[in-house]
Amino acid sequence: MLQFELWKKLLVLLIAFVGIVYALPNIVGNNDGAGFLPGKQINLGLDLQGGSHLLLRVDVDAVKKERLEDLGESIRRDFRGKKIRFSDLNVGSDAVSLTVRDMDVNKIVQKIFTDYGNDFSTENEGRVYKLVFNEVGFAAMQTRTVDQSIEIIRRRLDPDGTKEPIIQRQGLDRILVQLPGVGDPEAVKRLLGRTAKLTFQLVDMQMTAAEATQRGRTPAGTMLMDSENDDGRKYLIEKRVMVSGEMLDGATANFDQNNRPAVSFTLNSNGARRFGKVTGENIGRPFAIILDGKVVSAPTIQSQIFGNGQITGDFSVAETNELALVLRAGALPAPLIILEERSIGPGLGADSIAAGKFATIIGLVLVAIYMVLSYGFFGGLAVGALTVNIILIIAALSALQATLTLPGIAGIVLTMGMAVDANVLVFERIREELAKGRSAIAAIESGYQRAISTIIDSNLTTLFAALFLYIFGSGPIKGFAVTLGIGITTSMFTAVMVTRLFIVIWVERKRPTKFVL
Repeated sequence: MLQFELWKKLLVLLIAFVGIVYALPNIVGNNDGAGFLPGKQINLGLDLQGGSHLLLRVDVDAVKKERLEDLGESIRRDFRGKKIRFSDLNVGSDAVSLTVRDMDVNKIVQKIFTDYGNDFSTENEGRVYKLVFNEVGFAAMQTRTVDQSIEIIRRRLDPDGTKEPIIQRQGLDRILVQLPGVGDPEAVKRLLGRTAKLTFQLVDMQMTAAEATQRGRTPAGTMLMDSENDDGRKYLIEKRVMVSGEMLDGATANFDQNNRPAVSFTLNSNGARRFGKVTGENIGRPFAIILDGKVVSAPTIQSQIFGNGQITGDFSVAETNELALVLRAGALPAPLIILEERSIGPGLGADSIAAGKFATIIGLVLVAIYMVLSYGFFGGLAVGALTVNIILIIAALSALQATLTLPGIAGIVLTMGMAVDANVLVFERIREELAKGRSAIAAIESGYQRAISTIIDSNLTTLFAALFLYIFGSGPIKGFAVTLGIGITTSMFTAVMVTRLFIVIWVERKRPTKFVL
């Protein structure tokens, strides 16, 4: 065990050097590294640097209503295509119902309903048919909606993947959002408050919006929509969506020909093909650009357009930048309702950091005193290895850009005690060998040989516990598990390699024949 080849010495020194390099930005105070330093400062969690905390509820009922409305339009279109006579088509909050006038088309009706998928169940009483969400279909839609919402929220809040927000599902329809370091919750709420559902639909030419308002009803397949500009103007829009925001390939903020803020967009190949087809077949008709249920503009189609377009309106530069961001991120599948909102100031985080530093220093001092009093010079070597261990933990957190929370600091303090535990096992074994009258070198070598399996077993069991905490835990539990797992890994390295390197160097220089431990 005391045979320490040159390549092992160089490896230990190299790892220690890399650890120092990656840990230095936390001392220098430059988050982008300093000069040649490749690392960054450790990301601090919400409890350490303050930030915004939001608890959101996904309005699944709105998605359910939209799905039922789409289903109603599909039924209207398919029944007319099959020349099936029907009446009393009604879209309710839980079901779509209609009356079929002919009884001999039952098989055709059932075939049409089956094609709508397994999410719906059919109820039939004579000529009256009703399609309702079944339990499995609603649960699948709810899960899919929440998962999509989480992904869109992540894209909006962290478009470049560097802010490390905490976005987690809670329960069936709730999402927890924590943004460390974000002190403007209003900006966050604006980003999340827009569903950003973009559609392109034709303006109906059968009558004007004013005529439809006077009549009190709209022609079948149409609806009235307000203007985004809140100028009281209404539009009579066909319900059929010609091109949807899901076909967007990109969106950027810029200016139109009149130097007004605007958003330019590009469509993917499928969207460009459909956009070209619609604009080519409807030259001279107004084509409404609809955002979140309101008409932004309704320009008249002058010529066939493929793939590119521009959204203009009464926007400021900041609003076009925000709109371009939410369009690139994608539309939320459902509105988000804010249930809880908290802004955590940095003062609380500063107190937590100060308390964590104090606990770490006290723990380090107490461990150092115990090791030196118990094992003398060898205890001092263990304290040196413990210092290397702390540097490696900080370096690993910096390199991985893991988020450090208050429970994470607790994990670091815990691993400090565990780091010297392996040295205690080795030193006690060496004492036993010295008591048997063995020589210094033989006692040291035997102590390491007899203790190494115990060290590995004890650390592996704790490492597995940390792994399971990370897999099944969330939030602060994960933060604790990360630092605990990193600390266990580095402590095994420092106990088995670094402390032994120190002892080997001492033995090679002093060549002791006996010593007291």
